[in-house]
Amino acid sequence: MEQVASAARRRLERRAATRFPLQQEVRFKVFYRNGVQIGLGKTINISSRGVLIATDLELTPGDRLELSVNWPVRLDNQCPIKLVATGRVVRAQPGKAAIAIDRYEFRTQGSRSLAMQVGS
Repeated sequence: MEQVASAARRRLERRAATRFPLQQEVRFKVFYRNGVQIGLGKTINISSRGVLIATDLELTPGDRLELSVNWPVRLDNQCPIKLVATGRVVRAQPGKAAIAIDRYEFRTQGSRSLAMQVGS
């Protein structure tokens, strides 16, 4: 019986990568044809392919954005780093939005970034 329940949970799980709870401030830019809107929020969970954020800004599926998250771990225990990702909103409800990540990189102050292409 336990195996049947476990298999059913796996079928219901739509995410391609495991999400990890991470509550950090997020800053983002939403790109529209006529300009850019800046937003703030908090991450709820994150994976290599997506992030769920809480924000007061109303986001719509299909919106393209760039987000920046201060990473909770420092490089060599000294240098602060941040995650910068681009993607699109795939689901939205009042106060929350799920973003599919197309590209991400970790940036440090004064050094080159480490870029990663999702799916490569």
